[in-house]
Amino acid sequence: MLRPLLFALFAAVGNALFVYGQRSSAPSHNPFLFMFCAIAVCGCIFLVAVLSWQTPGNMEYIAANLPSILVSSLGFFVTFLGFYLLFSNYGASQYALYAVLAILTTSLGVGVLVFREPLSIYQWIAMALAVVTIALWTYGRTQGTG
Repeated sequence: MLRPLLFALFAAVGNALFVYGQRSSAPSHNPFLFMFCAIAVCGCIFLVAVLSWQTPGNMEYIAANLPSILVSSLGFFVTFLGFYLLFSNYGASQYALYAVLAILTTSLGVGVLVFREPLSIYQWIAMALAVVTIALWTYGRTQGTG
């Protein structure tokens, strides 16, 4: 149980760095400019990592997984554009809204519905509380508190 928590924490720290960088940047009239530059630098970092971790069958792996790679690429594009629009227009504090919606769409939509991954009763309760969180968050925004 500790390893998934550590991996999630690692990803969360990376996400916080991403949000900090995006939120602290100057606004742009082109919503794709910041994201393109960030992704280009990220791609260069990944290229160094891929080239330093050569394994046999890399090209065969890419060919066999190209449809999944393309779906994930579209997912990155939609996610990063959504981040830019959310944070540029409403601030980093709105990340809670994204995070809870991501729990619902990813855990329920992809995990449970598509891949038939099981959830315990406690996890189902957590999903219900996530829905309550969205309702409270939205209500709080209408009250002028956020």
